[in-house]
Amino acid sequence: MVAARITVNGKETPISPAAPHTTALDFLRERGLTGTKEGCAEGECGACSVLVARPGVNKPTDWVAVNACLVPVAALDGQEVITSEGLATAGESGAPAALHPVQEEMAVRGGSQCGYCTPGFICSMASEYYRPDRCAHPDSADGPDTGTGTDTEHGPNGFDLHALSGNLCRCTGYRPIRDAAFAVGTPTANDPLAQRREQSPPEPVCTEYTRDDSTFLRPGTLAEALQLLRERTDAVVVAGSTDWGVEVNIRSRRANCVIAVDRLPELREMRVESDHIEIGAAQTLTEIERRLDGSVPLLAGLFPQFASRLIRNSATLGGNLGTGSPIGDSPPVLLALEASVVLADADGEREVPLCDYFTGYRQSVRRPGELIRAVRIPLPLSPVTAFHKIAKRRFDDISSVAIAFALDIEDGFVRKARIGLGGVAATPIRALATEAALEGKPWAAKTVEAASQVLQAQGTPMDDHRASAGYRSAMLGQSLLKLYAQTTEAVSS
Repeated sequence: MVAARITVNGKETPISPAAPHTTALDFLRERGLTGTKEGCAEGECGACSVLVARPGVNKPTDWVAVNACLVPVAALDGQEVITSEGLATAGESGAPAALHPVQEEMAVRGGSQCGYCTPGFICSMASEYYRPDRCAHPDSADGPDTGTGTDTEHGPNGFDLHALSGNLCRCTGYRPIRDAAFAVGTPTANDPLAQRREQSPPEPVCTEYTRDDSTFLRPGTLAEALQLLRERTDAVVVAGSTDWGVEVNIRSRRANCVIAVDRLPELREMRVESDHIEIGAAQTLTEIERRLDGSVPLLAGLFPQFASRLIRNSATLGGNLGTGSPIGDSPPVLLALEASVVLADADGEREVPLCDYFTGYRQSVRRPGELIRAVRIPLPLSPVTAFHKIAKRRFDDISSVAIAFALDIEDGFVRKARIGLGGVAATPIRALATEAALEGKPWAAKTVEAASQVLQAQGTPMDDHRASAGYRSAMLGQSLLKLYAQTTEAVSS
């Protein structure tokens, strides 16, 4: 097997002698690329952001920003990485080193003060700079007719501020950074990183990297992965490593064997059938968001509130469900959508409704040796949907409570109600009693007020540092009242 190697800023370098658990952040810094910083070591500050060449949605290759503090460098075997240092030298052939357009705007607009977070901002901003479908945005509040636009999260150049939602800065107050983001132009025809988008990304390589009795494996097919899981019962399965990376960094967890499934083609498919949508478990949330393009409104409402763009560029639905966390943001939405999971092992597949999947705190019906291959969402979709996330920060935060609604309302009556809840029990749950209190009743204030009282009593919320049990219960009831206030006019019309 070929020795594990990674291409960084155009230069190929061996991964050895790094340990399999070594993060890309530590690997890069040990090689002198100190623009990549460690701020939090858990994917919440973005100081470690780098660009990775990944399969594109609108072009063969996308330059995707990821948290280098979370991804094991072994997971980048055979891949191409660009750091902030690599951007600075990306000019015309033979030209002297010059600032990248993103770096230039950050410099002239005062977007950097202490500079610690700046390289991470630069890489996240560059990822958005190279987004193929970025274009002029006439509704921007910062457009030519300043003050008339209504969209404050997109610049007149189409720059999506969500691209920076995972980058934190304690110095600038963000306005100069925002100004820089909204001022960048479009890549020139001879920009080598723009040209690189027209070529295919590196193919996934099969990896078997062992150091000090610890092994990182990347199988080439689902069948190989399932056989490995049968043989290596001690293995930890990773996709984007947004959860496992935190365990490695903060809790010093180590694994004898890690199996990466994020590039398995069988887990990266998306199919829209007449009666369901099937989403491969290893597609990143950003890929799902862009491929669905708003066709599942409840998921479209979830994505901007799920952590940050940096996390969504790596995180997967399979990983979010696989951890079994009661405060994961996707389970309430998928419960409201009546989704099911397709579980696969070396003997075959089975489909399990998500409402039957969770069995206890971080426990599920998934058996040893099984993987989540896909998530299935039945069609047609309920027309009235909403996702309400209660958290201390607007973005890039963990839910105190998460509520997802999917209602069928016909002739003023609730024909079907599905409500998924997170953060109020040991597992994500369906609000069955509230659903029953709504179904068959008129969509009217009296019905909703009575059902909101039922919803407040759902689950077994607890007191912790994020919220009290009483607050969580109150937010459940208020969420239904908010949905009614938001949808009454639309439903009646």
